[in-house]
Amino acid sequence: MVLQVTNSPFNQEQVELLNRLLPALSESQRFWLSGYLTAMGSASAGAGAAPQAAGAAPAVTVSKEVTVLFGSQTGNSSSLAKKLVKQLDGQGFQCTLSSMSDFKPNGLKKVQNLLVVVSTHGDGEPPDNAMTFYEFLYSKRAPQLEDLRFSVLALGDRSYELFCQTGKDFDKRLEELGGKRLVPRVDCDVDFGEPAAEWMKQVVSALSDSTAAPSTASGTAAVSFAAETESEYSRSNPFHAEVLENLNLNGAGSEKETHHLEISLEGSNLQYEPGDSLGIYPENHPRLVDELIEAMGWNADQSITINKNGEQLPLREALLRHYEITVLTKPLLEQAAQLAPSSKLSALLEAGREQELKSYASGRDVLDLVQDYGLKGVPAEQFVTILRKLPARLYSISSSPKASPDEVHVTVRAVRYESQGRERYGVCSVHLAERSEPGAKLPVFIQHNENFKLPESPDTPIIMIGPGTGAAPFRAFLAEKEETGAEGKTWLFFGDQRFRTDFLYQIEWQRWLKDGVLSRMDVAFSRDTDQKVYVQHRMLERSRELYQWLQEGAYVYVCGDEKRMAHDVNSALLTILEQEGRLSSEEAVEYLNRMKQNKRYQRDVY
Repeated sequence: MVLQVTNSPFNQEQVELLNRLLPALSESQRFWLSGYLTAMGSASAGAGAAPQAAGAAPAVTVSKEVTVLFGSQTGNSSSLAKKLVKQLDGQGFQCTLSSMSDFKPNGLKKVQNLLVVVSTHGDGEPPDNAMTFYEFLYSKRAPQLEDLRFSVLALGDRSYELFCQTGKDFDKRLEELGGKRLVPRVDCDVDFGEPAAEWMKQVVSALSDSTAAPSTASGTAAVSFAAETESEYSRSNPFHAEVLENLNLNGAGSEKETHHLEISLEGSNLQYEPGDSLGIYPENHPRLVDELIEAMGWNADQSITINKNGEQLPLREALLRHYEITVLTKPLLEQAAQLAPSSKLSALLEAGREQELKSYASGRDVLDLVQDYGLKGVPAEQFVTILRKLPARLYSISSSPKASPDEVHVTVRAVRYESQGRERYGVCSVHLAERSEPGAKLPVFIQHNENFKLPESPDTPIIMIGPGTGAAPFRAFLAEKEETGAEGKTWLFFGDQRFRTDFLYQIEWQRWLKDGVLSRMDVAFSRDTDQKVYVQHRMLERSRELYQWLQEGAYVYVCGDEKRMAHDVNSALLTILEQEGRLSSEEAVEYLNRMKQNKRYQRDVY
């Protein structure tokens, strides 16, 4: 702004002098001058006021240094935290970004502005890389944080009972320790784009309204993440990729159907590393969509508004591609009860019937809901407003970009089962298995996962534990090691039902064993023996050798089912540490915790 006599209290001569001086000042000079003028004002404020030394900086109550911590299992929280830091950087804030596992908790006392982005994993548990920080906050060592201002963005899934529980826990505990909220916590469902963007907007505004000018004393804090190659395609703008190959990996007679898909990324500029995931936006099964439309008496061709921008689509297309109709959540049932107050649905939502409600929602879909509670007659344009957006599904990438340039491979097991007298379908897995032949297009994006990466040193030994489709990222790891010539030892534990029909990627594993890319492999086929044998049993049988690898600094990777397999593998590791390392149970737990802290124990579990 140019000073003038008409818009300032200065005369013409003063205005000319200031207009020559002010544009030539550096930021630090303007900051110094601000302090000087404040000091002059304080000195002349009246008798009894202590004069401030000339040139002293003004009293700064709140720093513009911001610490952003993320706790992430699959990479969503990490990605959002990076977006937040970019916005804050653009507003002149000095940001330090860190995963919770890399942050030194003892430094929390010095933080004035803390922003937490954290997901909830499993049944209300913190992600692996948030566990240590979480436990610190809830320990007696946690400091009082009277000077702290904070806000929490919580990610979760409303289909789980303990929705966003980890974020709620962090929010509650930081307040208990004396922290003050910058803005209220925001809880995000699987379609987190809009609420996360709104939270970021509020946070940046709150910080900008209340912070002082940037301090020049310590310089800009380093942001601890590497610059990524930019692509115009992302979760909010997926790339429509062509399917190149779609193969069923299981042999004739198998009880399972596992598909290997090869997908072209040519022209997208999408980049990935082994350990990352591919996000795929699926379509609902056409049969389920048609049955829902018929049950509600709707017109399939009726135009429906699908977003805030006013975009419209025919109802059938909207239900196929944009709305989730296979999962029932409590918020959905509550809103459905309001749309049809004469139904008996309100009774199911009454206090004291929580277990009955949970039991009903499990394994049922929207078609069940409208049939069981007589919701026919609710207009389509009203009903779709209570449905949440169809979320993307994430699949561990099973290829190396060095071995398969401009391509990405995924390994997907088709989910089909019968429930309540009707056949059910895994939304994305059956879409890929049945309706994604070569030439078809899929909306995709890359989900980076910094928590599941090969060691920096190519000589470091690695132990990979992945039954079934859990072997997917290890196919990527070994293809990468083959291309780069990495010489570190590799050991794979693989399992499935039957050797003859379910040995996924058997020829590739055997070739890598022959060529030395894979040093060792142990397999467990649970249906080939009278007593079921799983990967954790093979680990215990090889306990001495496995412990020796751990002592040599091996990294351990686990991929697959969290509730059973990953839990059993973790128990097996603890048993091996106790038996072979002669550790107490507490010492064994601490050993694994140190491995997690040092990124030597990484899990991609779901």
